[in-house]
Amino acid sequence: MAMTPDEFYQHALAATDSESRLPLSRMTGWEISPFEQDGLRVTPLRPPVVPEPPRHGEDPARCSMCAARDKGLWFNERWRLDRIDGAGVPLILMLYPRDHYDMADLPDEMAAEMGVLGTRIVRHMQALPHIARAHMYRFGDGATHMHLWFFGRPEGQSQLFGSWLPVWDDLLPEYPSEVAAADAVRVAEALLVSSGGARTPVP
Repeated sequence: MAMTPDEFYQHALAATDSESRLPLSRMTGWEISPFEQDGLRVTPLRPPVVPEPPRHGEDPARCSMCAARDKGLWFNERWRLDRIDGAGVPLILMLYPRDHYDMADLPDEMAAEMGVLGTRIVRHMQALPHIARAHMYRFGDGATHMHLWFFGRPEGQSQLFGSWLPVWDDLLPEYPSEVAAADAVRVAEALLVSSGGARTPVP
């Protein structure tokens, strides 16, 4: 059985210094880390808060992702694909269920479709010139409405490999929007061929 919140906190606290700071992670020493270890320090570990605060969209009537169910570049009856503006990497796309589902709540048929769509989106992004790799991420602590992130890594930038890519994206200057928008349309058009759907909302 997993540790209780207090047990986990005390377990982690045992590894901290006098200011409740954990040592720097191994990842900060990796060659792909965007930070130098000199002068870098960890935020003090805070005690647990239980119950946790509500996530965005706990009430589907107030969910911004539900309100945007007809916004995007590609649609079928169950899913929509859209581009995230203001990215530092060449392209970030987001796949959403059009109706209000968290990942654990997806019906099995939609979960299977999500896997196929995710693979095809990665494939179509990697077919674009100068995008070496497309990475798919799922984070669910901020919102109840499921969303999958697809980050396109620029060709030749090995320093942007792997798990630090979302942090590098936040540090980089904004990628030219017109280039990203055109590439996003290319992915949407390729998804029409591989997966059907439409460029405008499907009822």
